[in-house]
Amino acid sequence: MASLPTFDELPEVPDLPKGCTWGLWNQGDQKDEFGTLNLLTAEVVLSAVNEVRDGISISLNLPLNVPSIPVFNRRPFQHTIIDNSTFSPSKSYDDTISINTQSGSQWDGLRHVVHHASEKLYNGIQKDEIAGSEPKDTLGIDKWHQRGGIVGRGVLLDYVAYSERHGIAASPVERHEIQLHDLKQAAMEQGVSFKQGDILCIRSGLIKWYHENPHQREAYFQDPAKKCIGVAANTEILAWIWNEHFAAVAGDAIAWETVPYPSEQPSLHQSLIPMFGMPIGELWDLEALATTCARLNRYTFLLTSVPLRIPGGVASPPNAAAIF
Repeated sequence: MASLPTFDELPEVPDLPKGCTWGLWNQGDQKDEFGTLNLLTAEVVLSAVNEVRDGISISLNLPLNVPSIPVFNRRPFQHTIIDNSTFSPSKSYDDTISINTQSGSQWDGLRHVVHHASEKLYNGIQKDEIAGSEPKDTLGIDKWHQRGGIVGRGVLLDYVAYSERHGIAASPVERHEIQLHDLKQAAMEQGVSFKQGDILCIRSGLIKWYHENPHQREAYFQDPAKKCIGVAANTEILAWIWNEHFAAVAGDAIAWETVPYPSEQPSLHQSLIPMFGMPIGELWDLEALATTCARLNRYTFLLTSVPLRIPGGVASPPNAAAIF
């Protein structure tokens, strides 16, 4: 497998901070649109298939209507049943749905975040290519279908179980920062060694809290000043994410990183999506996965995800599954 530069070795890109991968996967004049998904090579996928030994598959998706009140003023899911007999002799039903693709379990695609300082998207793509008067499908989430969706080895770090073992008070509805030393220690205690192209999933406890607090959850998701547990945004963690060469990251929290975002430094969204070209999965349902990992005493699995094939799409429900 081809070696990649370390975080410190990444070439400097004019007018951008350290840690930019723009141009790394370009082919001549052809700009790359896959980012770190390029790490999901045939070799990586074939190795990941070896994780399937028990014949167990687990959905990692919340119902499309959960949460009932999405965060960040996003439109709630709508579902309508159509009785075809009202206009046809056919005794049958259709249905329609209307969703914000980031209202629940989701992938943030590479169109989602513009790098603030440069006002460009991943790999230097201009904003006008995304939402100008003549938009193109550049960086659309449908491009992932050219690679057959996302297939690789998933790795779960169960921070909920880790914090309970170590007596760490980690409320998922407070701005609790998950630090790098905790992630490394959790991996060691779980017997996990990372491989290039892994898809890192972190269970931080928000979905567990959601299920356990039916009378508080709507008020929480409506609160514009809400706080949420997540991975700390700092250069140490950013370098670790790159140096482990994850293909993508995902979790059960609102933003994978802490909310509110840090004011004194760039958010992980600013660094991972436009700088690395790395998808971020949010609000995934990792509860059954965590239970199965603990029962089998193994925290790696085949992960598959086929997002909606929306031409020029910004994001999508993940349609993800873990297979053991």
